[in-house]
Amino acid sequence: MIVAATQFAPVAGDIDANVRTVAGLVRAAGAEGARVVVFPELCLSGYEPALIRDTPGLVLTEDDPRLAPVREACREVSAAAVVNGPVRTADGRPAVTSLVIGPDGSLLTRYDKQNLYGIELEVFAAGTADGRFTLDGVRFATATCYDNRFPELAERAAADGCAVYLASSVLSADNDSFEKVYPVRARDFGLYVVLGNVLGANEDGVGTGLAGAWGPDGGRIADAGPDTAGFVLAEVG
Repeated sequence: MIVAATQFAPVAGDIDANVRTVAGLVRAAGAEGARVVVFPELCLSGYEPALIRDTPGLVLTEDDPRLAPVREACREVSAAAVVNGPVRTADGRPAVTSLVIGPDGSLLTRYDKQNLYGIELEVFAAGTADGRFTLDGVRFATATCYDNRFPELAERAAADGCAVYLASSVLSADNDSFEKVYPVRARDFGLYVVLGNVLGANEDGVGTGLAGAWGPDGGRIADAGPDTAGFVLAEVG
């Protein structure tokens, strides 16, 4: 199983532009054999909680027509995409949501970030259910940025038969997660951990890239570097 970890600088508040970038990365990674493509936190809107709070039009639905180019890209290359954005919940508020769009363009699962941080607590609804999906016999777990500070999510994933833990995040250069979180979750629970991260300025700071993956021993097996938009491939499962 080949998984692609992506990084790019989302355009703040421009769903259509970000969808075009996501669809292009799905096609490019799929053409190189990726079966799953993992994107950063709030990549569809940019990590802009205050802007999302003040701009109702940035909130998506699960079947939002603006995501049609991503669905089509998934179908074209037979790859799943883990895309994250502000998605409406049953009570009308948005969550920080990963939508897993399958190789046939259908929705495989939805995961709403459980552990919100800072201004997110004012803007978003917290999720209550773990995210899971299975593709080609490999079971995946999903988690989002601050979630990864809580080892019980990875522990539950391993107990539930997951081999791969997909982390959609927004991390700046001073974040210690690259040393103290992602490799530790991989090593402690015997998981492949795959990180999608942002580049560029956002409401949290400046994204540092370094998307990639860690193997079950905690060692880095893929690193996209700190500067260039795109993706890196990792063999997992």
